Amino acid sequence: MAERATIEAALRGVIDPELGTNIVDLGMLKSVTIEGSHVTVGIALTIAACPMRDQIEADVIRKLNALPDVEEVTVRVSAMNQDERSALMLRARRHARDTAAETQVSPLTRVIAVSSGKGGVGKSSLSVNLALAIAAQGHEVGLLDADIWGFSIPRMLGADGVRLGAGEDRKIIPGVAQGIHIVSTGLIVDDEQTALMWRGLMLSKALEQFLHDVAWPKSLGYLVIDMPPGTGDVQMALARLLPQTEMVVVTTPQRAAQRVAARVADMARRSFMPVVGVVENMSGFTTEEGRHYDLFGVGGGRELAHSLGVPLLGQVPLDPFVVEGGDEGRPVVTAQPGSPSAIAITAVAQWLTELVPPVADETCTSRIAILAEQLEQLAASR
Repeated sequence: MAERATIEAALRGVIDPELGTNIVDLGMLKSVTIEGSHVTVGIALTIAACPMRDQIEADVIRKLNALPDVEEVTVRVSAMNQDERSALMLRARRHARDTAAETQVSPLTRVIAVSSGKGGVGKSSLSVNLALAIAAQGHEVGLLDADIWGFSIPRMLGADGVRLGAGEDRKIIPGVAQGIHIVSTGLIVDDEQTALMWRGLMLSKALEQFLHDVAWPKSLGYLVIDMPPGTGDVQMALARLLPQTEMVVVTTPQRAAQRVAARVADMARRSFMPVVGVVENMSGFTTEEGRHYDLFGVGGGRELAHSLGVPLLGQVPLDPFVVEGGDEGRPVVTAQPGSPSAIAITAVAQWLTELVPPVADETCTSRIAILAEQLEQLAASR
């Protein structure tokens, strides 16, 4: 008589074609009944009319019939309820992160995804200025424009004439603007007004190419990613392709924007992507006479940070220098370092690098290697 452990081991060879993980680890195996040489297994599919049903059933029967103690196999198929489907997708996302192929981004590079639930919250300008503020601390910084359709990073950095280069082994060389290594679809089109009419699959493929085919410097300390708004293909692809990513959520003080931003944080956590903190952008306007106006409401960023259990990294005020600098390729943190917004963003960058510190150059392993080398030199001198 076959044993349950043997049955489960065999069924780990049955892969859900869509999710790419075996049915045991996905929790699709619900029951195993062994009666002599007759084995009955219960399999729960995500939906009753799953198009993969016939293939999964056939794979189960074939795998179990190959066992020496099994002569007959019966497969009973059922459909999952909503809680079971949610648990299955959670397992699938974790497996995708755990088995992600190595990218060209060094595992020692800190990756910060600047994200928002909706457009129009100033996420791109914040990404550019954060990258420059982090670089001003002495770190080598890259900036990936993952907003494939709505690219704006080249203009904001004044990268006119900058193009992606071709390196060895068909690798892509990032452009460089203001000391920042940048990759953007805006560096491959002749006119920034050209519309990229790409479907969802092409978006995730473009991000995959930016991570696998771009020769990001191995010395890169931080990679800031300007994410598109929402919780779509690019966000899910990033969570799968680059497990070391951590997220900063951008919102405005408006409660409606805060509630939308909560969705992107929820997506991050369900994809096992840590949320570092919240930045409240457009946090009021102060005139030269000192009068303050809360044009977009009050409290959205603080409320969101509290609900997520993460720090409010900063409140960046409305500042005409941000708009002017973005249009002219003169980011506010370098062009107007004394302005209120530049001071606020610089403070955010400082706190961010404290929460996500650079990986130390001198690790335990390197220290052991140095000590070993010193001992060898000492022995040779004797």
